[in-house]
Amino acid sequence: MTLAQFQDRIGDAAARKSPLRLRGGGSKDFYGNPPHGEVLDTRAYAGIVDYEPSELVLTARCGTPLGEVERVLDESGQCLPFEPPHFGAATFGGCVAAGLSGPRRAAAGALRDFVLGVKLVDGRGRALDFGGRVMKNVAGYDVSRLVAGSLGTLGLIAEASLKVLPRPRYERTLRLELALPQALEAMNRWAGEPLPVSATAWHEGILHVRLSGSEAAVRAALARIGGESADAGALWREVREHTHPFFARREALWRMALPSSAAPLALEGPQLVEWNGALRWLKSDRSDATVRAIARQAGGHATLFRAEEKSAGAFQPLEAVQLRLHRALKRAFDPAGILNPGRMYAEL
Repeated sequence: MTLAQFQDRIGDAAARKSPLRLRGGGSKDFYGNPPHGEVLDTRAYAGIVDYEPSELVLTARCGTPLGEVERVLDESGQCLPFEPPHFGAATFGGCVAAGLSGPRRAAAGALRDFVLGVKLVDGRGRALDFGGRVMKNVAGYDVSRLVAGSLGTLGLIAEASLKVLPRPRYERTLRLELALPQALEAMNRWAGEPLPVSATAWHEGILHVRLSGSEAAVRAALARIGGESADAGALWREVREHTHPFFARREALWRMALPSSAAPLALEGPQLVEWNGALRWLKSDRSDATVRAIARQAGGHATLFRAEEKSAGAFQPLEAVQLRLHRALKRAFDPAGILNPGRMYAEL
């Protein structure tokens, strides 16, 4: 499929006011509210458009398999520093549209921090370019980062340019036995020190800490933090891809974004804590209203990440001003409201 064919398909759907379901590999179908509409498969529009390792920038089309992008980067000793989850046959465009980051996010930054530019096909079928392929061209309204995490509700991300980084030269993982309050205190303390902590994960009284960087820096941090060395080759992949045993439980899975220093929550259910305490995964049968109210009281918000039933909505309800802004953006990019309608909020 060509870019012009995407434009024609979306323009025709807009004229008929017929909803379209933008879809790559389908690995994130569970995320957000249930998708609906006629499927527009992006996988045929694939390929790495431009990659110059010395410039630390990669540009690829939306249907390019995420695994292919990572293999090409790995051959040059580079990586996507935010460690995006795949959850299956992920595509490059779906990765940007979902906006999800993995274990390294607290140290390296979120996916949207690495988006330099996008080619977007909006709800009128127009091909629009935002940002650029080098840092100096990124100026003006940062629409390219706005669409990261928008789940295709503002347009089809036909191409994207991302900043990449060298793969860490040396990594080690430590294992410490700590209750959650002590683990939260330790993670926040280490975050304020010049330590090469690249990931943390606490579950059932065990805190794993990954250190990445030069061998000298990592060895100094090992001595500073203490604990036991852990053979964690598969652990970080399991946490990223949700194949860790914690995620296999039957209860609804909540993704809670909180201040890293927030105290343990008064919620029953097993937890897995990442990002120095700022990301708390919770398995719970408590009501949506209860979980979200407690997250709000703690200064954050809660997303119903995986569940059989999402009638209350996957994402925390918007305040009036936020909803007005979201509606204005939706009208500007998709006036007919045909692109992944309701995927983020029922009102959109």
